[in-house]
Amino acid sequence: MAEHVLNQVVFPVTETGTSARQKISPSIVAATVAGNALEFYDFVTYAFFAVYIGKAFFPATSPVMSLLLSVAVFGVGFVSRPLGGLLIGAYADRAGRKPAMLLTIALITVGTLGLALTPSYASIGLAAPIIVVICRLIQGLALGGEVGPSSAFLIECAPQGKRGFYGSWQLASQGVASLVAGVFGMLLTSSLSAQTLQEWGWRVPFIVGLLLIPLAIYLRKEMPETLEHSSASADDAEKIKLGQYRGLILLSVLAILGGTVSTYVGTYMTTYAIATLKLPPTTAMAATVVVGTVTLIFSLLGGWLCDRYGRKLTMLVPRLLAAILSYPAFIWLVDQKSAFALFAVAALLAALTAMSGAATLIAIPELLPRKIRAFGMSVAYAIGVALFGGSTQFVITWLIEISGNPAAPAIYVTLTSIVAAIGMALMPEGRGKELES
Repeated sequence: MAEHVLNQVVFPVTETGTSARQKISPSIVAATVAGNALEFYDFVTYAFFAVYIGKAFFPATSPVMSLLLSVAVFGVGFVSRPLGGLLIGAYADRAGRKPAMLLTIALITVGTLGLALTPSYASIGLAAPIIVVICRLIQGLALGGEVGPSSAFLIECAPQGKRGFYGSWQLASQGVASLVAGVFGMLLTSSLSAQTLQEWGWRVPFIVGLLLIPLAIYLRKEMPETLEHSSASADDAEKIKLGQYRGLILLSVLAILGGTVSTYVGTYMTTYAIATLKLPPTTAMAATVVVGTVTLIFSLLGGWLCDRYGRKLTMLVPRLLAAILSYPAFIWLVDQKSAFALFAVAALLAALTAMSGAATLIAIPELLPRKIRAFGMSVAYAIGVALFGGSTQFVITWLIEISGNPAAPAIYVTLTSIVAAIGMALMPEGRGKELES
């Protein structure tokens, strides 16, 4: 059914006078999804192997301090996201979605290559953590600039009444990234000894990601362009329009922060299971497979619900449920300390986050005019994620340590979900609204 829908898409005339009725093949959307998934795969793999990366690059007097340093550097990747959103988002609205998405693939390649090949602290000393920080900054630049252009492309190529389903592939691709990274983690932790995993095993997923990048580049080169150019100055239009939409950008940042915190608490579940719950590494990695699978399925469900019932309802209900259910779920998890409890709580949080998050990433770009659609989406997403995504793992590791409460992550999820719900409630409804040119 999805393939049938994809084959009905048409593109508008561009300034070059190309056909206005060009059909799209499933491979076109696959190019967006594959590239986006690959970039997030490279980014989140760091989080999944934070325990091992911390020991390799950030030796400290205690395991907790080593882990804190590692997750702090994970947060460094979020510092450059707003810059990526500003630069690459504006570039996408000026030059087109396709060249912007090719640029982000190139940047993620550089960052991942550095992480995969950098020798440990024991080999090259202080140069090792410095290189890792630079690589995380480059990865953050790429992801900060990826979400805006890819989200804009997906809703611009969608047929009438299907923008929710098409746009939901943005978040679904992130689920694919978590799923694949989690599978690699399970395979490695079950087949390699702890010493081998620490010495070189954690580098394998990064190397595999590098091997898949040429395929993503090839697919994106075959993509059409959905940006319509005009003779007016793009820069002038951008300056005028962005100021008019600053209220929407602010609400969008609030809406995004709730899903961001929940997402990165979910990403942290591997480290949480190992460091706090003392579960086996293979069990911990299996949680990421659960998170990735649930995110993939429920993102698409969220997109379908968006098209049927609207953006606001699909954003709000799951986010409010997350605020209500997170703490009791974590209390139960801490009490049980079992694989079943870990998977159940991870699945619950991922399902609610995926439905609400998919609706949020659809609602924002469709409310923006075409000339600032990628730029505005990039800015809202990058700021929300930079402020809260980059700090989430550090904050909850710190909260657990100072409070002695292993359910502390849920408190953070609850508070930020309430704030996000307020932003979502104040946003306009975009279902049925024509995209602004």
